[in-house]
Amino acid sequence: MSTPSSASKATKAAKAFVPTMGALHAGHLSLITLAKKYSDDVVVSIFVNPLQFENPDDLAKYPRDSDGDSAAARAAGATQVWTPTVAEIYPSTPEIISVGEIGSRYEGVNRPGHFDGVVTVVDRLFKTVQPTHAIFGEKDFQQLFIIKKWVAENNIPVEIISAPLIRDSDGLALSSRNVRLGEQGRSDALVISRALFAAATSNDPDATLREFLSAAPGFTLDYAVVIDEESFELATSQTSRRRALVAGWVNGVRLLDNMAMKVRA
Repeated sequence: MSTPSSASKATKAAKAFVPTMGALHAGHLSLITLAKKYSDDVVVSIFVNPLQFENPDDLAKYPRDSDGDSAAARAAGATQVWTPTVAEIYPSTPEIISVGEIGSRYEGVNRPGHFDGVVTVVDRLFKTVQPTHAIFGEKDFQQLFIIKKWVAENNIPVEIISAPLIRDSDGLALSSRNVRLGEQGRSDALVISRALFAAATSNDPDATLREFLSAAPGFTLDYAVVIDEESFELATSQTSRRRALVAGWVNGVRLLDNMAMKVRA
C-alpha cells in the first residue's frame, strides 16, 4: 500500500492507528476492534523494530508472518495494513529519542535502550500515519505509561487509547513469544498469572507474589513489583491505583504480565 498519510494529509477526519510488530494474536485483534470505535479508518502497521531489541538473537527469532498477519488484520476491521521496510522507517541513521530515567526502570534494567527504541519508532510511525487516535495494549504496561508521558510532554496531537490485556483460557497473557515456550514451558509460565490473581485480592500483594514466584519450577524471576499507576513509583499505603508488574524467563523466553491490585482499606 502507499504511505498511509497520502490518503488525506489535509483532512482532520479521525484516523485510528494500531502499531504492531506482527505475529498477530487475539490480543492484537482486540486492539483493532477497539480502534474501530474511534474511527472508520483503521491503520495497522506491521514492523519489527530493530531499535528496541538489545539482543540480536531475540530479533532474529521474532516470529514473522506478513501475509497471515495482513489477512488477520483486515478480517478484524483494518482498512489499511502498512508493512514498511527498515529502510522506509529509517532511511538514514535515526536520532534516538531518550525517554529519560523512567526507561531505565524494570524492563529497562535488562533491556537498556529498549524504550528509547520504542518511542523513536512510534515517533516515525505517527509522523507518517498522522493518526488522531493510537491504540496500545496494557500488556506492555511500562511501554504504555512511557508513550502516554512522551505524548503529553511533547504536545503530540494523538490521543492514546489503553486496551485491556487479553488472556488465554488458562490465564496466560497473550504474547507473540508464547509460541516459543513449548508444552512444558507453557505449563511453567502459568505460575505468573496464578501469582497475579492471588496477589490481586491479597492484603500483602508483594509477599504473595514472592511466595508464588521466588522458587517456581521452570520460571526465573526478573522482577515482581507493585507500582502506583499514576507515577510509576513503588506503591505506598496512600496509593489509590496499584498495579503489579511481573517479568521473568521460561525456557529462554522473556514473559511480561501485570494486573491491577485491590485498593487497601
